[in-house]
Amino acid sequence: MNSRLVHEHGGLRTFVLVLVKGDEAYAEISAFAAEQRVTGAALTAVGGCREATLGYFDPELLDYRSTHIDEQTEVLSLIGDIAIHDDVPALHAHLVLGRRDSTALGGHLQRAVVFPTMEVVVTETPTHLRKRVDPQTGLALIALDAS
Repeated sequence: MNSRLVHEHGGLRTFVLVLVKGDEAYAEISAFAAEQRVTGAALTAVGGCREATLGYFDPELLDYRSTHIDEQTEVLSLIGDIAIHDDVPALHAHLVLGRRDSTALGGHLQRAVVFPTMEVVVTETPTHLRKRVDPQTGLALIALDAS
């Protein structure tokens, strides 16, 4: 992965990350956020991947069901946020993948192996975003009153 700070104003930064063949997107973006001490940000991305795992939160199970996609797809949209959970940046992103026949798959990003590239824009927010575990679902959700 390559990254560059492309804008900084008032302490807020915008980065562009270019993930390369074989990079695992969730791990790379998470590591970048920790390294750069990103405490609140929005992110978007486009590109391609050769395999991915998407999650669907099943409210009956109170857990994610995972679907593995083992084919080349286009990253039509990746959108999400980075917030602090247990003093560590936590990535939460949803991914829409386009298949060869122009059908789409989507879900919670759990894993995506990049091919040939993924271009990610990370834009910091003016407030540190904090997550707190929701007792009803067990999910770490952004807590505006703590941010």
